[in-house]
Amino acid sequence: MFCPSCGHWNRGEAARCTQCSDLLPPVPRKADAPPDPEISTLRRVTGGRYAITHRLGGGGMANVYYGIHLALDRPVVVKMLHPHLARDPEMRERFRREAESASQLVHPHVCPIIDYGAASEMVYLVMPYLARGTLGDRISEHRALSPDAVAAVAAQVACALDYAHRHGIVHRDIKPDNIMFDEDEHAMVTDFGIATAHFRSRVTGTGNVMGTPHYMSPEQVRGRILDGRSDLYTVGVVMYEALLGFPPFDGADVYSISYKHVHETAASPEVVDSRIPAVLASIVMRCLAKSPADRFARGHELADALLSWLPASESGPSIRAARIARRPTPAGVF
Repeated sequence: MFCPSCGHWNRGEAARCTQCSDLLPPVPRKADAPPDPEISTLRRVTGGRYAITHRLGGGGMANVYYGIHLALDRPVVVKMLHPHLARDPEMRERFRREAESASQLVHPHVCPIIDYGAASEMVYLVMPYLARGTLGDRISEHRALSPDAVAAVAAQVACALDYAHRHGIVHRDIKPDNIMFDEDEHAMVTDFGIATAHFRSRVTGTGNVMGTPHYMSPEQVRGRILDGRSDLYTVGVVMYEALLGFPPFDGADVYSISYKHVHETAASPEVVDSRIPAVLASIVMRCLAKSPADRFARGHELADALLSWLPASESGPSIRAARIARRPTPAGVF
């Protein structure tokens, strides 16, 4: 759409003009599109605090809506659990845990939760609108990303996870769709819905191991108690996919993929594509070690390895953000 202030053309889903930074109007709903009853219900349940305008998308767990925080004039995303899932105490608890886990983590690369609420069969949470989309979007568009870009994003994610792990929280579902970007190209970790608080929980109350099969560590597949090294394995999976355009393990079903995570060794990225730098490939493969003891022990160790590899002359916004994220901070801060 064109910016009403300066006339600059912007992508339809942009929140602010990339030229003058003014807030853009929401994308209008097509005239022949039927009204969404969930929007009216959401407006009522949220107490009219948000001007919820249209649906951005949805998945098996929730629908996602675009809105404006009226008091702050700030674009937001309202994530609403599907009503049939809101009736399930386990799923309702998972959604609540996402809000609780993220609210405990105040870090520049963790997407914050602005609001949370539940009423009858409506359960929702509110997050900032991140205009630059997900890492999954970028992989879908470009297939493979540059090694520098992959390392910079992974370093930011590793710093965020290190902070979460030091607060006793394991994410358990790191994947490209849960890594988003703000207008300054900062990577943000989202969706702490199946995070394990204090490293306690192994499986759901129904006995199912939770996670996304392509991005589960061997110990997660086995239903073992997890620590932060499980998340670092999945960062390795994400780096592998971002570098090559496909994950290290694939299969016809959940069971075949899970088997490969436990029993098979992926081909090193530089073997698959000789343009991948050997040092970066070795970092990825260390993350993908079957035994947690053979991986990086902490997220900051992974971030340091990635930043040491990145050329000092590189200074794009994502790389600058990664270096800032890893700077030493005073005691008690992050």
